[in-house]
Amino acid sequence: MHCDIGAGRCGSVDCCIIGGRGRGGRRLCRTARNSSSAHPGNQVVRLDYEAYVPMAEEQMRIIAGEAAGEFGLLNVRVHHRVGTLAIGEAAVVVVVASAHRAAAFDGCRYVIEELKKRVPIWKKEVFNDGSEWVNARP
Repeated sequence: MHCDIGAGRCGSVDCCIIGGRGRGGRRLCRTARNSSSAHPGNQVVRLDYEAYVPMAEEQMRIIAGEAAGEFGLLNVRVHHRVGTLAIGEAAVVVVVASAHRAAAFDGCRYVIEELKKRVPIWKKEVFNDGSEWVNARP
């Protein structure tokens, strides 16, 4: 398993290549959402992410281990960007290896949902006329 926080781009999964380690097939789940805002009509011009990196990486490793154990995943890779992102750039990549498609999808879903709940990464939406921190937690 590999989990990290960084400013590097992750528009492709090149930063998260996984080997199957001879135990079955490889599955890739990827979903993307370009932007969201609780303020309709207020255009988001960029996103800023901040993290408490040591704790964030530790929590991501814990979550990846939980997902591997619960869903029988062969490998898990998670990368979350920090810094300023243009609208449309990927902020997070979750890649898993699994012998079964259903386990891969379930594992990816678990990782991203738990990451949003437990990992100290904060997102600020910057509008054309101001900014706002979104779901500031944990």
